[in-house]
Amino acid sequence: MTSPLGSTGSEGSTGSEGSKGPKGAPGRRSEGAPAARPGAVRGVPGLRVVAEAVLRPVRGGNAYEETVERLLAAVKLGLVGDGERLPSERELAARLAVSRMTVREAIRSLRDAGYFESRHGRLGGTFVTDRPSHTPVSRAREVSQAELTDVLAFRAAIELGAVGVAASRKVAKAERAHLVSCLDASSSATLPTYRRKDSRLHLALVELTGSPSLVAAAADARMRVNDLLDAIPILEANIAHANEQHRRIVGAVLRGAPEAARRAMAEHLEGTAALLRGFLG
Repeated sequence: MTSPLGSTGSEGSTGSEGSKGPKGAPGRRSEGAPAARPGAVRGVPGLRVVAEAVLRPVRGGNAYEETVERLLAAVKLGLVGDGERLPSERELAARLAVSRMTVREAIRSLRDAGYFESRHGRLGGTFVTDRPSHTPVSRAREVSQAELTDVLAFRAAIELGAVGVAASRKVAKAERAHLVSCLDASSSATLPTYRRKDSRLHLALVELTGSPSLVAAAADARMRVNDLLDAIPILEANIAHANEQHRRIVGAVLRGAPEAARRAMAEHLEGTAALLRGFLG
C-alpha cells in the first residue's frame, strides 16, 4: 500500500555527519554541512506539503533523536498508515539530511518499540505495524490547565481559520477526490486506527488552503492534540458523532460555504475540547 509520503523523484545525496560515538552510535551532523534537499513527494494533492513539513532536514546536533521524532510524527499524523511501507533508508536520509546509518538506527529503535516491522522478499521493506506493542502511559496527572488551554486555543485558531480559507478556494478535481478519500477512510476506520485516519482528514482540509505555513502549524497543533488524546479513552459514541461532523465540514468546504464550514468545525473542535477538559481538566 502506498502512503501519502510516496517516494522522491530523485533521492540525491545524504547530509554528512561527524564521527560516530561509542559503540557505533550515530554521531552529529558536521557543523556547516549542507543539508540535502528533499525530493518532491509524488501524489497530488495527497499530503505532500504535510510530508515535507514533517520530514524536513534535522537542525541541531541530535541527528538520531530528531530522526526518531520525525519518524514518530509521520506515523502519529497518519502520513504512513497501518500496514504501509516507509520510504527507503536512502530517501529518508536525503529528506532528513542525515546519514543512512542514523536512519537505520532510528528505524531499529522504533521497530524494537513495536512501531515498525521488517518484511523480506521482493515486496519487503519496513512497514508500520497495526498497533504499537506498548500501551501509552496516561498523562492525566501531568497535564496542567494552562497546557490544555494553550493546545486547544492554538488548534482552534489554526483549524477554524484554515477551513474558512479552504472553503473560499476553488477545489481542484484531484483535491476533491483526495479529501473525499480521507473522509471515507476516517469514517470506516477501526478503533486502533481512528486517530491516524482522523489526523489525515484534518491535515488534508488544511492543505486545501495552499499555505505551507498553515500546514506546518496545523501539523504541530495536531501532534500536541494527539498527545493529549492518547491519554484518554476512545469512545465509540464520540467517533460516530465526529464522523457526522466531518461529513458536514467536508460538505461545506466542497460547496464553497466558508461560514458553514467554520460553524461545523467550531462545533467539532468544541466536542473534542469538552472531552479533553472532562478527562484531563
